[in-house]
Amino acid sequence: MLSVSTCATVAIGLLAGCGGNSEENSSPEPSPSVSASASTTAGTEGGASTASDKPATIHMFIASPEYTDAFNAFVKEYKEVKPNVTIELQVTQADYPTLLKTKIASGDLPDVFQTTAGGELEQYAEYSADLTNEPLAGVLSDSAKKNMTMDGKLLGIPFKINLFSLIYNKQLFADAGITEAPKTTAQLEDAIAKLEAKGITPFANGYKEWWVQKHIFQHFLDAESDNPQQLVNDFIAGKTTFKDHPILMKYFDFVDMTVAHGLPKQLEKDFAAETSDFASGKTAIMTGQGAWAEEGIVKINPEIQLGIMGYPINDDPSKSMIITGADAGFRINKDSEVLQETKDFFNWLYTSDYGKTWFPDIAKIISPIKDGTMPNLQMPSAMGELLKTEKAGESSVIYSLDSFHQKFGEIMQGYISKNKTRDQAIEEIQKAWIQLGAAK
Repeated sequence: MLSVSTCATVAIGLLAGCGGNSEENSSPEPSPSVSASASTTAGTEGGASTASDKPATIHMFIASPEYTDAFNAFVKEYKEVKPNVTIELQVTQADYPTLLKTKIASGDLPDVFQTTAGGELEQYAEYSADLTNEPLAGVLSDSAKKNMTMDGKLLGIPFKINLFSLIYNKQLFADAGITEAPKTTAQLEDAIAKLEAKGITPFANGYKEWWVQKHIFQHFLDAESDNPQQLVNDFIAGKTTFKDHPILMKYFDFVDMTVAHGLPKQLEKDFAAETSDFASGKTAIMTGQGAWAEEGIVKINPEIQLGIMGYPINDDPSKSMIITGADAGFRINKDSEVLQETKDFFNWLYTSDYGKTWFPDIAKIISPIKDGTMPNLQMPSAMGELLKTEKAGESSVIYSLDSFHQKFGEIMQGYISKNKTRDQAIEEIQKAWIQLGAAK
């Protein structure tokens, strides 16, 4: 879920901003333009429509502005398939968990909404249509389907397999004499010294965004426990603390290191600014991001050579892992007035020839479809090579709700600004985990 934090609601020929972004947590740059009218006809590839051909509007509330152009593309394509259907997109990042809860409380839940897997799967189960017997369920990979299944029911539609890692500029590493990606903290410290000796700032940090911290922290959760889900559950239940887990304490050491060896004013840097700082060669390593960042990077610098690496945790190189997994998905409102039309749309997207190419070629993401084609990008290719010899961590970010992650990120912003001590931040995080970590 990452992104430029503005929201846009669009209908045919109309672009209108939507409110709700908090100034301190949202990106000032507008998200890419969204076209939101989609319309299309019966007799579609990927399964015949069972809905009528009367006019219908599908409202989608999505938390992934970085894929706005790709969403725009399937909206346009579906117009050729089902002309009587209009799709209206509202795309935002900042405060998405809060905005979604507000829509539910006001009885204004859209036809399609987005959540993470894991804990949010259960939290929003009562609002989600069961898609187990839909054609799309038959084409999903087992690993993608697993993360959106609860009690044997497919309650969401995974739309990507994600990759989380540190991203580094291979040329800047070579210029500094760094021949291998660091896997331990000692190796990382050595790399930092070599970069700075060449006048290169080591880290690009987008610490204005609350969500970057959850992406960083999950690497420390995976390194701490072979069963990160149980570890998260123990924190939610108040059965354990940070001080019981030395590796989790090292997360704060890592954040301190990135701040000390990053560009100034990091709490003013959103995703777009972080991307620019890295792509333009101002910095060598990008934190808190993953595969979704590549397209924006290469738009700025088409010649850049990208590398990926796990987060160095301590002096044990085996603890440094990239993370992969299906961490987010679309949910269909089970009480939608256009329930069948919405199911028809997603069945088309996931089973048609167009859909099979949409994931790798248009969205440029790792497809959740069985035997899907990999996107022609540097980071997924590097992931494939790395996983031939190393294991990946699991996407432990899914085991807590995003309402907790948002609070977690805000607490860490206070820590980075030195308005909170480490002990204060830890105490507040532990309390927030109990209060917000799971559905009540």
